[in-house]
Amino acid sequence: MTKKNLFLVLTAVALATVYVIYFTDWLKPKTVQIFHASRNLRPNLRPYPQRGGALPSLIFGVNRQFKFTELKVVPLAGFQTNKNVLPLWHLVSDSNSVPVKTFFYGQMIRGMKPAIKGTHPASLEPNTTYRLFVVAGKIKGEHDFEMGHK
Repeated sequence: MTKKNLFLVLTAVALATVYVIYFTDWLKPKTVQIFHASRNLRPNLRPYPQRGGALPSLIFGVNRQFKFTELKVVPLAGFQTNKNVLPLWHLVSDSNSVPVKTFFYGQMIRGMKPAIKGTHPASLEPNTTYRLFVVAGKIKGEHDFEMGHK
């Protein structure tokens, strides 16, 4: 191989490397973008009278469909002082969860179950900040939210 050919090959490899690093997301860690909305969904209906809960009114959404392996909601103040704070809602995948793009607080997602058998989602207090943790395989995300006034 001549010096000219070697130079052209090395230049092409260098340009390809620069392109991959600066213009693609191949090397960036995968993340999930989370948002939430609070809705008053038929407050007179009470589907869970034994638990005292009305229809879910906190909706979470993500930027694309994910097969979640873990969902967890914790009070932010408690989490900042103790990383092992008891979650208010904690689901884990038992095998293969269905892909979802939106879900309600407390919703049972097919293919997921409570981390501790028999537990139910705790009520969220108004004017308290919470943190939602989501895991979908190697992709992780978190989102802080606050419940509005009752």
